[in-house]
Amino acid sequence: MPTTPTAPETGPEPTETRPTSTPGEVLPGVATPAAELARVAAGRATEVLAGPAPVRLDDVVPAPEQVFPDPAGDFTLGADAALRVSPAGRDVAEQLAAWLRPATGFPLPVTDVPARGDGPLTLTLSPSAPDAAAAPGTRATDDGSGGPAVDGLEGEGYHLDVTATGVRITAATPAGLFHGAQTLRQLLPAAIESPTPVATRWAVPGGTIVDRPRFPYRGAMLDVARHFFPVEDVLRVVDHLARYKLNHLHLHLTDDQGWRIAVDSWPRLAEVGGATAVGGGPGGWYSRDDYRRIVAYAARRHVTVVPEIDLPGHTNAALLAYPELAPGKVAPPPYTGTEVGFSYVDPADERTYAFVADVVGEVAALTPGPWLHLGGDEAFKVPAESYRAFVERAQRLVQATGKTVVGWHQLAPAGHVDGRVLQWWGTNGDDPETADAVRRGARVILSPANHAYLDMKYAPDTPIGHDWAGLIDVRRAYEWDPGTHVRGVPAEAVLGVEAPLWTESVSTRAEVEYMLFPRLPAVAELGWSPRATHDWQRFRSRLAGHGPRWATAGITFRPSPEIPWPPTPTPVPTPRRRPEDSPRRS
Repeated sequence: MPTTPTAPETGPEPTETRPTSTPGEVLPGVATPAAELARVAAGRATEVLAGPAPVRLDDVVPAPEQVFPDPAGDFTLGADAALRVSPAGRDVAEQLAAWLRPATGFPLPVTDVPARGDGPLTLTLSPSAPDAAAAPGTRATDDGSGGPAVDGLEGEGYHLDVTATGVRITAATPAGLFHGAQTLRQLLPAAIESPTPVATRWAVPGGTIVDRPRFPYRGAMLDVARHFFPVEDVLRVVDHLARYKLNHLHLHLTDDQGWRIAVDSWPRLAEVGGATAVGGGPGGWYSRDDYRRIVAYAARRHVTVVPEIDLPGHTNAALLAYPELAPGKVAPPPYTGTEVGFSYVDPADERTYAFVADVVGEVAALTPGPWLHLGGDEAFKVPAESYRAFVERAQRLVQATGKTVVGWHQLAPAGHVDGRVLQWWGTNGDDPETADAVRRGARVILSPANHAYLDMKYAPDTPIGHDWAGLIDVRRAYEWDPGTHVRGVPAEAVLGVEAPLWTESVSTRAEVEYMLFPRLPAVAELGWSPRATHDWQRFRSRLAGHGPRWATAGITFRPSPEIPWPPTPTPVPTPRRRPEDSPRRS
């Protein structure tokens, strides 16, 4: 998994010369001026008169594992608030402050956790994060790190406690702390997404949340091969994933229509193969520095980039750049259509394997995460035995880079390599070949095309997208269980879920967002939340409150009629119609 980049250095924080208190708290031995007492009293009176927080503690998406509301514990963020953080969590605190400053207009300085007492906002990393074993609203013995010393959450889990005097987020890792910060962001009024100051009461509902993910892999895929998307658009997608606790971004970097990543040892791949796109639109590719920027940006948000080099099929752009890789050694014409299954690299030529080794070696070296996706689907013209021999050799070449092989489920019949992961995109849960691969040691990422493919239309009149796997509105995206979806694949073999967005008909940032929202949070909840929390009626109610957040943040989304949205402007794109659908996965 990627490590969090070191936070930018800052100057030394001011040294406190006396104990500090949170609003309403009087420390022993510290004189409190009458003016300060009056300020605290006035603040508490305002909170009482203002009524409860506008968001409920259980309105979070994805649904937390456990929620213990305390209506008497609502907290109001004030202009004098500061974020107090243990040193290893400082980068998360800086990001949280950056989310909250524009709308509140508050300075929200980030300071170290003091030797005694909490601040209005406290983020701590503790070797043992608190668990539900501690009664809601209570705190265990302090272990000296500022966090409770109760055995419990690990990995990406977190504990969030809101009282009238402050908010405390505790986790065992920076990733857990980050997820807790995202939850706090959702618990503030929707106006917190405003890029400019808003005059409102910044209330947080009181109580305790104990939370952790169901599956370790939760992701989405962006196809940048059919249509190229600049770095800034990809970074925005990373932010969307992180908002809903998705932790993997799968980039489909190569296909017939374009090769999107520079490879030094094979420069024409990008220079020639990257010059085209569907419909004859402008191509493009990522330089090594571009790709590093995406990876680093994602890592800071605890999102792992999963690069895909699709082989042996979907390779027209590569054959255009290097005809010696083609079975006939003749360059094909550039391809800007949307059909699949016609191209492949020559599996009988040793030059092909030198090419594969060079490409996966360079991409692996640029990618700190553990995964490298080999594609492997829709190589219709490759004889079965040649296909299997190619895949088995290519898997070993990926393994030699130190990465774990991921591939579409068509890889299932090939020989197993340690750790191999199959990404299942079928529409029928009866798949004996995938079940057999699991018995041989494979794990599975679930991306059923008729539930999780975000390039499918919402309804017959959706102006972009396909319908070969069916129409997918929010309820269809939500109502399935990754743990039982494929017969013969037990829940313990499921690594997680991923929502792919293929882009034959999607070419702008607004169109990407329109296809992601509101379905992306549905898939995110399936990956994060315990199965026991999955309830369509409750989910649609919780999701409705996110419409105003997206509108305020300028995120394009489809106002699905399945969701009881509150009255609010809902920005929608004016997408262009695209080439006709074809019955394929990509």
